[in-house]
Amino acid sequence: MKSRFPALASRDFQLFLAGQFISVIGTWMHNTAQPYLAYRITGRPLDLGIIGFATTLPTLLLALPAGVLIEHWDKRKTVIILQVVMSLQAFGLAALALSGRIQIWHITVLAFIFGTASAVEITARQAMLVELAGKQALPSAIALQTTAFNLGRILGPALAAPLLARGGEASVFFVNGLSFVFVIGGLLVARTPFQVPRVAINWRNIFNDLASEFHEGMSFIRGHAVIRTVIVMSTLLGIFGIPLLQQIPALARDVLQTAQDTEALIATRTSQVYALQGVGALAAAFLAAYYNRTRRKGLILLVGQVVFTIALIGMSFTSNLPMALVLIAIIGYGSVTQLVMMNTIIQMGVPDALRGRVFAVYLWALQGVAPIGSLLIGGSAQGWGVQFSMLISALVMLALVGGLHLAYPQVRRASA
Repeated sequence: MKSRFPALASRDFQLFLAGQFISVIGTWMHNTAQPYLAYRITGRPLDLGIIGFATTLPTLLLALPAGVLIEHWDKRKTVIILQVVMSLQAFGLAALALSGRIQIWHITVLAFIFGTASAVEITARQAMLVELAGKQALPSAIALQTTAFNLGRILGPALAAPLLARGGEASVFFVNGLSFVFVIGGLLVARTPFQVPRVAINWRNIFNDLASEFHEGMSFIRGHAVIRTVIVMSTLLGIFGIPLLQQIPALARDVLQTAQDTEALIATRTSQVYALQGVGALAAAFLAAYYNRTRRKGLILLVGQVVFTIALIGMSFTSNLPMALVLIAIIGYGSVTQLVMMNTIIQMGVPDALRGRVFAVYLWALQGVAPIGSLLIGGSAQGWGVQFSMLISALVMLALVGGLHLAYPQVRRASA
């Protein structure tokens, strides 16, 4: 196992991965129940887009400065603190849902709080991986973390369905709040044996220093054609790809509806769609972890992009549940294949001293622009239907990503 998955040789990474896996199950339970609750309250696809906007807006505002500041902070302690904040957010949502007085603005505000913590936590956590596992085991660590994330993507919705049927949304949010305890506990025990040296902040010249450091990171990106192009590709995925997944409750309730539908059947079908998306995502993550030594990262990225867009086009023409479940699994595979390869190409091509800054730009490109995508997709789904939004988004991505590969063929030849 350690020869095939070298990151597992690190006890500290094992502790983190175990806690993160349990936490991710809770997160995906939460991610299933929250949009389900919102759509049950209003029945408007636009509201799903607004909640997605609130969740990702903080990344637009905070990811870039966070990437600079992370280089000066203890990344492990930063992750612990922000995991506590996200746990409290989940408990707050549980209390409101239990009271029976929850409204759409409550969900939106708490989604914004979660997004604020997550905008900084993701950058700190990704930059922390090399400190837990070491540079040589970094591709393995990225792929294993993604595998855990996507296994949780299967188990979370599967466990959320019976809780939604019996205990309601409040019980799901409460379980998610508890799940953060495991990753917090794992990180309290773990250490960072490969810690990258931090530079103390000069508070007198903090703005000039931070601006200079940010400029240094941007100069590196501008001078590195492969990383620059991958970041542009991530922007397209953030606008036209990921926001489509926020429409799963509308897809499950309206597009895949049957004459026999009850609220319990709709909840089960929604969980099935989330879970099958997770099956495909898990397959992609496991293959990336198992074959982490392959050097053809750029070619695998291209395959993921093609598979993702073709499956979206297929999904836009079907209302058959079994076919839709197959296609959503393929979409999950394509999306995660892209994300793992982008992450690996960037992190392996960046010096340790610039990792936080460059990854923050990638995160900003992927998730910081997502508020635009959330409103764009939510509005088009509200006006013309979810399937039309999928078709147009897929065609736009196919044209633009294809153009980038033709203009920069070195991307598909990229290795890591």
